[in-house]
Amino acid sequence: MVAAASLIAPSATALALPTPKAFTSYLDLECFKTSTYQPPTTTLTLKHLNPVLQDLPTEQVTLGAREKLCVPVAKNQVIPPSGVLDFIRYVDLSCYRITGATVNRSLVLSHLNPVLQDLPREQVVITAPQHLCVPVAKNGLVPPSEVLSLVSHIDLKCYGLTPNTLMNRKLALTQLNPVLTSQIPTTSVQVTYGRQLCVPVLKAGDSVPTAVANIVRWIDLENFDVIAPAINPVTLSLKHLNPVLAGLPAETAVLYGAAQLGVPVAKNGQFPPG
Repeated sequence: MVAAASLIAPSATALALPTPKAFTSYLDLECFKTSTYQPPTTTLTLKHLNPVLQDLPTEQVTLGAREKLCVPVAKNQVIPPSGVLDFIRYVDLSCYRITGATVNRSLVLSHLNPVLQDLPREQVVITAPQHLCVPVAKNGLVPPSEVLSLVSHIDLKCYGLTPNTLMNRKLALTQLNPVLTSQIPTTSVQVTYGRQLCVPVLKAGDSVPTAVANIVRWIDLENFDVIAPAINPVTLSLKHLNPVLAGLPAETAVLYGAAQLGVPVAKNGQFPPG
């Protein structure tokens, strides 16, 4: 039996965490297609964290094949502030195919990142879950403990979207994680259609400090397809960071071309505090 998910009170020592608004507004993830990998059979129970979706039922999912790795980037050289960059540069999410119930929930999305705040709001409907994206470390580079306390609990359940809104914008993407800054240069991509909305969930058995949960629950990323130049394949070793998945083996992932860009949004006018 899997233990129930819980939120735990913070320790006496305050975490040096950014505000939810500061963190989520600068969290942009470039998602690369990877070599296919099937993890050992793993069934997880997921509960929604964001206030807008907390009424949706808890759902069990089984991890399917890994299909992409999403890594932190800056858009058009707008680098996150130093206190925020220290955390964002370590947000690496490995995304596995899942299935689940179709929810058909209508939402209004507003862009949060300064580079895209001129874009209009979008009326969308989220449909069925497609991926679960979970935190990993690349090539043994584990974040410092205070950073790990946040990024190890970022789990995003990605739903299909309709309609597929066209952004039609060219952006320069700069890698932020130390493992990739020397391997993938700043690249110009054409951002096209919105395909997914990735929303925060809590995995059964994960005990999340309250201060961390108050940030993670506001992480909503809209994934847009991108047209990007080819890259030389990059081979990485991935190790799971979330305690619930810590027993899974290390994975080898070969990155191919960029497929999507995840950008931060707010749902239904409920914006991250701070």
